[in-house]
Amino acid sequence: MTTTTDLVSYEDALASYDPVMGLEVHVELGTKTKMFCGCSTELGRDANTQTCPTCLGLPGSLPVVNATGVESAIRIGLALNCEIAEWCRFARKNYFYPDMPKNFQTSQYDEPIAFNGYLDVQLEDGEVFRVEIERAHMEEDTGKSTHVGGATGRIHGASHSLLDYNRAGIPLIEIVTKPIVGAGERAPEVARAYVRELREVIKALGVSEARMEMGQMRCDVNLSLMPKGSEKFGTRSETKNVNSLRSVERAARFEIQRHAAVLGGGGTIIQETRHFHEDTGSTTSGRVKEEAEDYRYFPEPDLVPVAPSREWVEEIRAGLPELPLVRRTRLLAEWGISATDMQAILNAGALDPIVATIDAGADAASARKWWMGELARSANESGTSLDELAITPEQVARVTELVSKGDLNDKLARQVIEGVLAGEGTPDEVVDKRGLKVVSDEGALTAAVEEAIAGNPGVADKIRGGKVAAAGALVGAVMKATRGQADAARVKELILEKLGVSEG
Repeated sequence: MTTTTDLVSYEDALASYDPVMGLEVHVELGTKTKMFCGCSTELGRDANTQTCPTCLGLPGSLPVVNATGVESAIRIGLALNCEIAEWCRFARKNYFYPDMPKNFQTSQYDEPIAFNGYLDVQLEDGEVFRVEIERAHMEEDTGKSTHVGGATGRIHGASHSLLDYNRAGIPLIEIVTKPIVGAGERAPEVARAYVRELREVIKALGVSEARMEMGQMRCDVNLSLMPKGSEKFGTRSETKNVNSLRSVERAARFEIQRHAAVLGGGGTIIQETRHFHEDTGSTTSGRVKEEAEDYRYFPEPDLVPVAPSREWVEEIRAGLPELPLVRRTRLLAEWGISATDMQAILNAGALDPIVATIDAGADAASARKWWMGELARSANESGTSLDELAITPEQVARVTELVSKGDLNDKLARQVIEGVLAGEGTPDEVVDKRGLKVVSDEGALTAAVEEAIAGNPGVADKIRGGKVAAAGALVGAVMKATRGQADAARVKELILEKLGVSEG
């Protein structure tokens, strides 16, 4: 088992070797039915309740291609600047594993539906790196194995395994990059940025929610090292099913250090699959990696070839949405923010909520302020993502409207948001229930100001003597008396008027 003690430093690894990466990303499509049968793809149902003779591979059953799955594949291919095949077909990828009910996977091999594309990805300092795409092909997912009784949740050491075939046959698109070279020390960062950008593209297309934590998007990280000055790729390892952006970066970094340690010690890299461990950031050996010929690919005899017409392809192209990098570049200019600010918004998962809040009527600055401030804090404290919070962009826009109208100040607005998140109703309902409107009655404000002046004669004398900054103490007293429901700016104006002092 490889441990962290078997590593060389990252800097030493990069001094001697150039990393070469290949990223294979599987995306579960959000179709209502499976790729080759009519079974539901709904999540969370009881085990083995969404199956039929076709997805169980029973004798005599025949598959039928899901048209929405094909359209989704074309949408993805076009968004990745790929060529779309005029004619392609499915193949049988033969291997045995308990969660593979047919003992083969219906996939595509030498004739994918999309090929020869690229995706430009933006690194955190604004540099754009182009990742070339080898192919994007259609296939089906396997079932799910649950290994019981072992310490690690893997098959080794387990007393028995449970098989759920609900997932078997769910449509997948596998997106395979060409070898990624030239990234140097930034290779792990490039890997993370690529998967992040790809996830944003998939979500923008509406073909999948692409939630990595739910297995809807998974990345296999292939990595090898070339000695400096060499042009021959080294032997690769493949770290399987990495399911978070951070883990993609950590897996690539770990494998660079591990490969360098093995090679530097005179050892040989084994072509194998490896498992990534979130707790340690390390990888361990899985099994020796098969080559393509080991899968004995041959054309699927039960499915006709797929031949999308050029008219259909162009119709799909015309309906593509604005892609994420183009959208971010536009918003960066419209909002007048820095690339660093935009990166912070992306890291927080706040871009879509902010845009939706602006679309609901808020100004851009206010929308950013609340999502990146109070709401980001609430999400962090509750351990959820922003889009899982119990508040909608429309409700946030209403809060900003109440602030702009002077019905709320920032302190009261935070209490309104707190109430909405707690399930107390809409912003207006929370305002009414909690009695949170700003005190705008001039008579009530004037009385509170006069009381504050009378109660703090020393402060009032300082203000009369020209120390206008001392007015803050009286503003605080009025705000306390009104339970924070006064307009602080108006309170200060009244104080200075009463004391005969001008702001200047």
